[in-house]
Amino acid sequence: MKSTLYFLRSSEQKIVTDMLHYALRLDQVNKTLSDIPKLAIYEEFYGFTSKDLGLYALVDNQLAGAVWIRRLNADHGSNGYIDDNTPVLNIAVLPEFRDKGLGSQMIEQLFIEAGALYDNISVSIVHNSPAISFYERHGFAKYDNGSVEQSFVDGSDVITMIKRLQKATVIRPTDGYDPRRWMD
Repeated sequence: MKSTLYFLRSSEQKIVTDMLHYALRLDQVNKTLSDIPKLAIYEEFYGFTSKDLGLYALVDNQLAGAVWIRRLNADHGSNGYIDDNTPVLNIAVLPEFRDKGLGSQMIEQLFIEAGALYDNISVSIVHNSPAISFYERHGFAKYDNGSVEQSFVDGSDVITMIKRLQKATVIRPTDGYDPRRWMD
């Protein structure tokens, strides 16, 4: 499986909206974004400010997944919020592309890109999800914010995890990337 990564641009808002459905497990609980208006903070007007950064993956010219961060503030009341300088991560891989390394490929490239801008990123995960081990493998650690949060999707308890990013020169691999598509 050969994938190609591209920056998520503001003109690709639909990708963020479509992938949020999978990132927040809406497919598993038979709900839509319109059923839970609170979720709009993760996708509404994506890319219109410098607070957003993300990538999406194509496999054989088909959308396979996306990963993005969004810097929110306390007023948003989002799961995974730590502070105004720590963006919240969302990641989704379509079911037919899971367990093939695509999520790891996307998140590792996002770490490189985000490290040029931020010190940390956070993510919110259902407390008993197998995805916790995925995040731990990628350097996330549980963050205790002193309270128990519930998922906006189904009320499940969620935990927040945080990753300290490395500051490094951004090097974009040439294999599998189209450098003509990196900038708007």
